[in-house]
Amino acid sequence: MSNNLLPQRKPSLARLVIADDYELTRAGLRTMLAGHRGLELIGEAKNGHEVLALCRHLQPDLALIDVRMPELDGLATCRCIKQEYPATKVILITMHESPQYLLEALKAGASGYILKDITQHDLIATVRRVLRGESVLNREIVIRVLGHLPGETTPRVELLAIQLSPREREVLQLLAQGQTNREIARTLTLSVSTVKIHVEHILAKLGVSDRTQAAVRALELGLLQTTSRK
Repeated sequence: MSNNLLPQRKPSLARLVIADDYELTRAGLRTMLAGHRGLELIGEAKNGHEVLALCRHLQPDLALIDVRMPELDGLATCRCIKQEYPATKVILITMHESPQYLLEALKAGASGYILKDITQHDLIATVRRVLRGESVLNREIVIRVLGHLPGETTPRVELLAIQLSPREREVLQLLAQGQTNREIARTLTLSVSTVKIHVEHILAKLGVSDRTQAAVRALELGLLQTTSRK
């Protein structure tokens, strides 16, 4: 039989679970996610223990989790998920826009942090960016988080800074601002493939699996400039 006569495989769907103790919030998320190409909602939970059980049973690609839940809050749940299933990405949902909350969420391993009043368009865009492994941070968020992070220099930081090349430091700075590979390439006058290689090296050297966590690690280690240099 000719290969072109073989049945075509459907593109794989990104499998999502949601967790919130309010049914109304879950219903809203369910409605916003429904019908979008490439996304499949496979489970719902109303507390941290339930979403952990879902992740253990279903191993979803992404979990959308409320920060404030009974029994086990979103931050603790996120830490558990990332420890057991590091490939499962987590987006935390909150009512409060707080740089300190954001920092704690990212340190817990979350790939994203969104407010409950997010629009459907922005929610889907954030979900897709996280699934692609892109950073969802922007320049304003980075600056605000930096203001809440105490500066600290250790021998480990100095060693890590030496391991990153000057070009990798430039790429890391732009990556932390939420720029895509194409945007970084344009800013630094590089090819997209070259930027991709730099990003891969940065992730490996920082010991992280995605761009958002690279930005968090860079924040923790004091590798980012808070002001632009002329």
